[in-house]
Amino acid sequence: MACLLEAPLRISVLSEVTATSRHYVDRLFDADPQNVLQGVIDMKNAVIGNNKQKANLIVLGAVPRLLYLLQQSSSSLELRTECAVVLGSLAMGTENNIKSLVDFYLSYYCLLCSDLIFIEACLRCLRTVFISPVTPVQLLYTDPTVIPHLMSLLSRSRHTQEYITQIFAHCCKVASWQSNLFFSIEIIEHQTVLFNHGAIQNIAPLLISPSDKVRMQALKCFSVLAYENTQVSMTLVNVLVDGEQLSQVFVRMMQRDKPIEMQLTAAKCLTYMCRAGAIRTDDNCIVLKTLPCLVRMCSKERLLEERVEGAETLAYLMEPDVELQRIASVTDHLVSMLADYFKYPSSVSAITDIKRLDHDLKHAHELRQAAFKLYASLGSNDEDIRKKITETENMMDRIVSGLSESSIKVRLAAVRCLHSLSRSVQQLRTSFHDHAVWKPLMKLLQNAPDEVLVMASSTLCNLLLEFSPSKEPILDSGVIELLCSLTQSDSPALRVNGIWALMNMAFQADQKVKVEIVRALGTEQLFRLLSDPDTNVLMKTLGLLRNLLSTRPHIDQIMSSHGKQIMQAVTLILEGEHSIEVKEQTLCILANIADGNTAKELIMTNDDMLQKIKYYMGHSNVKLQLAATFCISNLIWNEEDGSQERQDKLKDMGFVDILHKLTQASDPNLCDRAKTAMQQYLA
Repeated sequence: MACLLEAPLRISVLSEVTATSRHYVDRLFDADPQNVLQGVIDMKNAVIGNNKQKANLIVLGAVPRLLYLLQQSSSSLELRTECAVVLGSLAMGTENNIKSLVDFYLSYYCLLCSDLIFIEACLRCLRTVFISPVTPVQLLYTDPTVIPHLMSLLSRSRHTQEYITQIFAHCCKVASWQSNLFFSIEIIEHQTVLFNHGAIQNIAPLLISPSDKVRMQALKCFSVLAYENTQVSMTLVNVLVDGEQLSQVFVRMMQRDKPIEMQLTAAKCLTYMCRAGAIRTDDNCIVLKTLPCLVRMCSKERLLEERVEGAETLAYLMEPDVELQRIASVTDHLVSMLADYFKYPSSVSAITDIKRLDHDLKHAHELRQAAFKLYASLGSNDEDIRKKITETENMMDRIVSGLSESSIKVRLAAVRCLHSLSRSVQQLRTSFHDHAVWKPLMKLLQNAPDEVLVMASSTLCNLLLEFSPSKEPILDSGVIELLCSLTQSDSPALRVNGIWALMNMAFQADQKVKVEIVRALGTEQLFRLLSDPDTNVLMKTLGLLRNLLSTRPHIDQIMSSHGKQIMQAVTLILEGEHSIEVKEQTLCILANIADGNTAKELIMTNDDMLQKIKYYMGHSNVKLQLAATFCISNLIWNEEDGSQERQDKLKDMGFVDILHKLTQASDPNLCDRAKTAMQQYLA
């Protein structure tokens, strides 16, 4: 019975609530303009700080009526301004409120009015709408006249400057640096539109505005404009603001007496300009100002979001530069400072603000993610830094834990860190082995999004190197099937990593492993990979084939069962439009086949293939000449059965004349290889 009564009760309450709000909406339709104006003013007072009232008015249809009144030239300026204020207030409610405003589409026509108070009210509303995550940023770019008009309004007042730069900064959102593969073409287009409409020259003077808010929003604009954009960054380097270079303005904004948000955003601007190639990595403004500023942001005195942003920006700054990595590693004990990111908030946390503590508990995973990113960047090149990282308190245990965290972003950052450290032979032999990191890594590979799979499989490639103690247990875990499935992925990066790992696995492997690889991969898939449009996939597949065809018993066995298809694939590659590197690798495979006891007959009985080898011996590229000569050297080697017949045939085909000519080659390696081959005829 209670269930039957509950629904009518709710409807009754809802009717009562909406009834108390309906008179506000009804007054918007009054025939007397003065009553309409007073109704809008009363509505404005009613919705301030009252989200429930805002929601009710939206449900009752207030938004389209307010928009109508705002856009009517017959409405008084005061009424239109009050409508804009109410719409702005409604926009400051819940995300659903924002969606309602977006759905009705607030027209930019209202900005054509010359009255400053009205324009500021409209811009304030637009700003509130556009800084919401639910508003599609593309909305700003649908009408090509909007951006230039907003640019023309920048100089009207301090408020227009603040609101418009804030709109620009939020409608040119940048992707995370960690997701560069997915960097949106749309973002680049937004940057270009703003750049082409004079964003730099219009916004640069605002950096010396007397208003902190205007300076801050202008700074944010430049950070999103410069990200991954060489054109913008190169332009910024040459901009003068009141006779001072823009980069020096940014440096001043990083001074310790400036607000933390300003220091951090200025550091981001210089970081992005540096990564775009506009500022050298050894420039003083980077080494002595930007890097130390970002390290300061990582200290435990900073707020959680400041520490996260500081660490991620620093990681991005030094990612490609080993010298910056070395400098950062010895600045303010950064490596040990980052260990605190995993202990936050601690049981003795100094946070007394309950709301702040609750926020930080919910976002503590972001600190771990940022720390892993920064460790990955720090350790990507230097062996001593990697050692320092792995020796940091419980570091390997933290990485292992990170691989199984619930947050996908933390797992991705942890595996990036692991990948960075896996470039060290010493760490592969010690820390990686001691902590059996291959186990959680294999678990991560079972079910993960592509971006995690790419990094995890790349790390696995390193763990499968011949000197890695993890190679044997990984092999025993049934990894071959998993890697073969990666080679069938639509993602070129996953195909590369799958075949790369198999290539490493096949290096100096016993026959049982090689046979299992060929069986699991299947000849059809192997030859499909040999015609893959991605050059990296093709190169790694050739590398796999070369490793499979090593040691004579293995060469002969594989060629006896798959020789026809392999020779066919080799022919297609040597005849095709491929790079020097691809053809060199293919000729090296031929040289391995030529080293087999019975496999070499597949070359000797194929006159077309012999002519191809002859052609490449006379090629203009020394690498191809060397590989082709090595192949002939294996075919005519004296100590093997049938060598005399092979020598005679190749002599009749003119190979001796070519070898004699190559003994005079200017390249010493080619010259020596040709002489070694000639000695087989003289022995």
